[in-house]
Amino acid sequence: MRTLDFQQYQHAFTDYIRDPQQVCRPAGTKARGMKVYAEIVHANFDETLSACFPVSRKVLGKRVWTKLVRAFIAEHRCATPLFRQIPEAFLDYLQSAPCEDALPPFLANLAHYEWVELALALSDAVCPDDAWEPSGSLLDGIPVLASALMLLTYDFPVHRIGPRYKPTQADTEPTHIVAFRRPDHEVKFIVLNQLSIGLLQRIQQGESGRKALMNIAEELNHPQPEVILRGGLAILENLRAEQAILGARTT
Repeated sequence: MRTLDFQQYQHAFTDYIRDPQQVCRPAGTKARGMKVYAEIVHANFDETLSACFPVSRKVLGKRVWTKLVRAFIAEHRCATPLFRQIPEAFLDYLQSAPCEDALPPFLANLAHYEWVELALALSDAVCPDDAWEPSGSLLDGIPVLASALMLLTYDFPVHRIGPRYKPTQADTEPTHIVAFRRPDHEVKFIVLNQLSIGLLQRIQQGESGRKALMNIAEELNHPQPEVILRGGLAILENLRAEQAILGARTT
């Protein structure tokens, strides 16, 4: 078989495996064998995606989930050979491709929320090696955040979605969450209010706790900045207790 012919055969072979319901089986192949190949590919993808998106799978139900996984295999071109990166490719697919009425409006938000746990678990981020103290002042120092940490904002209350709660429209207020990997490698999620996420965003930019809180008080035009300072310190200390904040370095 010539190289060109073999490449054409390979394309026909993989096209069928990706979408056996729509693509004709390559000439010279046996139906039973090709069916086995297609089922193995689907089973591998389904196992990987189901492990990362268990809530999404339950919310959609078996029929819609299976249809979505088959559409992803058929339509999306994954750029990675690594199975652990397939969930991220699935997220890209949800953001750009499917326009089916059967998919709930919160699915992309929910799937991203579920994927974050895998992303943080696999992150190669390490604790900062510069000088910081676990018991350092979170006001006068610069709080040191967990090495693997994400600040998340969603249109839907993703932490509440499940088979018994399927919102049909976005909340009037966004849902803010901090997700992080603790030193013992446990991934944890904490729901935040607007003040808390604004505070953490400023800390990510390198501001001390005091400077961040005073800037927030100024933005709010708050008549009693010390109230913001006390409340903000309580937030920071709670996050340190949860190990989203590891300590503080001197300014």
